[in-house]
Amino acid sequence: MGVTIRQEDGNLKVLLITGLLKKSELDAVLAAEARQWDPATRIQALIIVEDFEGWERNADWGDTSFFFKHDDQIVKVAIVADRKWETDFLMFLGAGIRRAPVKFFPPHQLSRARTWLG
Repeated sequence: MGVTIRQEDGNLKVLLITGLLKKSELDAVLAAEARQWDPATRIQALIIVEDFEGWERNADWGDTSFFFKHDDQIVKVAIVADRKWETDFLMFLGAGIRRAPVKFFPPHQLSRARTWLG
């Protein structure tokens, strides 16, 4: 499947990642989403990862231009995934180096992730 984004209540965006994550798919979805934002847009992101197979090999995952351009518009990020992906996703999302707090939750804590986002 790849990646999809849907709007939920208020400023909550839910990003669903399944299967093999391809750089081109992620870039396309994020670009389409960001085109809808104005400079005052502030969002909270809930990233739900299901049946994840990893990242596409040989893609330029070092391109972090989206995160640098929109970092101040992302208020909080919650990741819900299998524990085996915790370190990888925290690094991928720049936990600890971006302005927004990023927190990991295992799948059985989806409601806790939503509560943490506010």
